[in-house]
Amino acid sequence: MPSTVIGSVQGVDARYVLKPGEGVDAIHNTEMYGYGAARIGAGALGGTGLAFTLGGGNELIVAAIDHFGQALVGREIEELMAGFGRVFRSIADDPQYRWVGPHKGVVHLALGAITNACWDLWAKARGVPLWKLIVDLSPAQLLAAIDLSYLEDVLTRDEALALLDAEAPGRAERATVIERGYPGYDTSVGWFNYSDDEVLDRAKEALGAGFGALKLKVGSPDQERDVRRAFALRELVGPDVRVMVDANQQWTLPQALEVGHKLAPMHPFWIEEPTHPDDVEAHRVLARALAPIHIAAGEAVPNRVIFKNLLQADAIGIVQVDASRVGGVSEFLAISLLARRFGKPVVPHVGDMGQIHQHLVLANRIALGMPELFLEYIPHLRAYFTQPAEVRDGRYVTPTRPGASSDLVPGAGLPGGPGSDSGSGARA
Repeated sequence: MPSTVIGSVQGVDARYVLKPGEGVDAIHNTEMYGYGAARIGAGALGGTGLAFTLGGGNELIVAAIDHFGQALVGREIEELMAGFGRVFRSIADDPQYRWVGPHKGVVHLALGAITNACWDLWAKARGVPLWKLIVDLSPAQLLAAIDLSYLEDVLTRDEALALLDAEAPGRAERATVIERGYPGYDTSVGWFNYSDDEVLDRAKEALGAGFGALKLKVGSPDQERDVRRAFALRELVGPDVRVMVDANQQWTLPQALEVGHKLAPMHPFWIEEPTHPDDVEAHRVLARALAPIHIAAGEAVPNRVIFKNLLQADAIGIVQVDASRVGGVSEFLAISLLARRFGKPVVPHVGDMGQIHQHLVLANRIALGMPELFLEYIPHLRAYFTQPAEVRDGRYVTPTRPGASSDLVPGAGLPGGPGSDSGSGARA
């Protein structure tokens, strides 16, 4: 295998304006998505890593990427990834920058972008899609690329190794998902500012496109608006389609309990981000009070330690870890192992629009024995990826090209910003 040496690491500020109504929820009301992205140059190859944002703050993430990335220049990718867990921890625990974390915020998003770029480059150097790279790693090789520190009280490295070894006999049967594609769910039918009629019209379109699960944004000042829309959606789709609701952290615990009980008769499959993401006890109370409705969280959970606490408290039923929010693919895999240890499914939040996560759910299914549930689908930035995720008949088509499907179209998006990749100034 030819040597692939990292020659440069650069931060990229990418921002995209959405269509009216897209991406708006009860908390976030700007129609913009963005990435603080890392671009690795390595001869003829390049790696791209994404950290999801809403545009603002990209310049801070870019500066952190430029700083931390210098430690990787001159490293050969196979040698680097053979012990990447140690590299990950050394960057996360930088003796000065750790103070403005730890393991959260701008510095952790930058680490996540760099980590994702490294995995992308590694897969390209081997000439395989990311999911196949992960699946083909031995358990020991996989664990060498991730950091399990602070999880030892519930998941030691030996226990993680035993877990992976135990799943080996069923790999061939689970790998059949490669041919049929991983199921998706449509999260774009129910954005917060869509009218009731628009929600129902989009739900009909989603059903016609083969989706068997849909999501509705809730968290209105008028609780009855949420209840009315949820019941109307349930009536339209019938009892067999899964309907999820997402409050985007809008409710206090008393409000979440009140609205959750009102929504219970329409049988939501989960209630997502019902309250503040750091409030483990509130999630625990909700999980018990609203069972059998699942409590889902992870979009704004920044690291494996908080996920550990949520799982220890049996406070969430669905783990929505996002590789463009936590410390990238390596921490995503650590959290997936943690979820497998606690018997909870991983259904990622897709700040990357499903580009990286279409690989990761396949790896979770095949290598970790995760249930084949579904993956969020958001199509709003398809035009800005060189290899956009494809969904047919409600299923993600398995990617076959080398890498993590993360490369952005140069020159698309908003102009400006340090490290901007949008030189043309064209608006998304």
